[in-house]
Amino acid sequence: MSDATFTPTPDVKFLGDSPERDNTSAAPEHPHFHSGIIIATIYALLITAGLIGNVTLIRTFCNVKSMRNVPNLFMSSLALGDVLLLVTCAPVDASKFLADEWLFGRMGCKLIPFTQLTSVGVSVFTLTALAADRYKAIVKPMDIQTSKASLKVCLRAVSIWLLSMILAIPEVVFSDLHTFHIPETNETFKTCAPYPHAGDLHPKIHSMASFLILYIIPLFIIAVYYIFIARSLIQSAINMPVEGNAHIRRQIESRIRLAKTVLVFVGLFAICWLPNHVIYLYRSYHYTEVDTSMAHFICSVCARILAFTNSCVNPFALYLLSKSFRKQFNNQLCCCCPSILLHSQSTRRNNTRLSSIKSTQNHSVASFSLVNGNAVCH
Repeated sequence: MSDATFTPTPDVKFLGDSPERDNTSAAPEHPHFHSGIIIATIYALLITAGLIGNVTLIRTFCNVKSMRNVPNLFMSSLALGDVLLLVTCAPVDASKFLADEWLFGRMGCKLIPFTQLTSVGVSVFTLTALAADRYKAIVKPMDIQTSKASLKVCLRAVSIWLLSMILAIPEVVFSDLHTFHIPETNETFKTCAPYPHAGDLHPKIHSMASFLILYIIPLFIIAVYYIFIARSLIQSAINMPVEGNAHIRRQIESRIRLAKTVLVFVGLFAICWLPNHVIYLYRSYHYTEVDTSMAHFICSVCARILAFTNSCVNPFALYLLSKSFRKQFNNQLCCCCPSILLHSQSTRRNNTRLSSIKSTQNHSVASFSLVNGNAVCH
């Protein structure tokens, strides 16, 4: 799945690429060259923030035994998919703003889109699995089985990865370096594209299938789950006595907080990915036309950056929503800087030791004075 280009070279593929070319000039004289540096810098910041947040999230859930529950295992899988997207897709997508040609060869043209689509699939299907898990926890709490729960979740997470990889196989089959010709400028160029520039049925099918399978259908399923969750919570609030069991009340509140967290993740995904899908649909249904307007350029850049932002925000959203995660996240983040931590601890110990010595010395002097003054207290 890919996205159309707006630099002199055709496109880096990313959720809806169709080969377009901005025919303004070569890179050194390109009017967007300086803006390309700014955009590439934004990509670099997103990659850095996303890797720090997601890697620390995975470390937290792996190292802290108390946080190894079903939702957090799914969130770890989600974070791993985001890391994959940031490592593979973001640098490739940023490179087109700085280079005038496809830099990654025929093999890269096949593997990079496959990896990108796998990551997007993992994200949306994991969010769907999280919604299903919250539905079971709140609407059907008696159905939850604690025995071998972690193993079952790991198997479901692996199944999600396999399904996403299977759905991405067409990217490997059809993506290739294709030669395109622009009649308006009599210009010919070669680029990585998911299909040749002949006919418009393939791009329409590709874009609509992507929109339905990776956006509309999962979000519809999630919405249905949350309608049932909301109805169950409202009914529980009505039926619960005023002097209800405190333990049950705390348990329900905990489940509600986690359901809200998952809902925030889903909302962020829906907001961040919608513009990219819309632009891909627009390009696919106007496949023979090349839109080189500044408005199209700005909208395309914003849509791409917004999509990548989704791979960065989940750890920080969870950081703001969960006090327990915030504490463990800070601990894991500090573990990445052991020298600073050890220096701080050593300084505190030395200060404490000096204070203790001074206090002991002062106490000894005072005792000596009192003994000589015959004012010893027993």
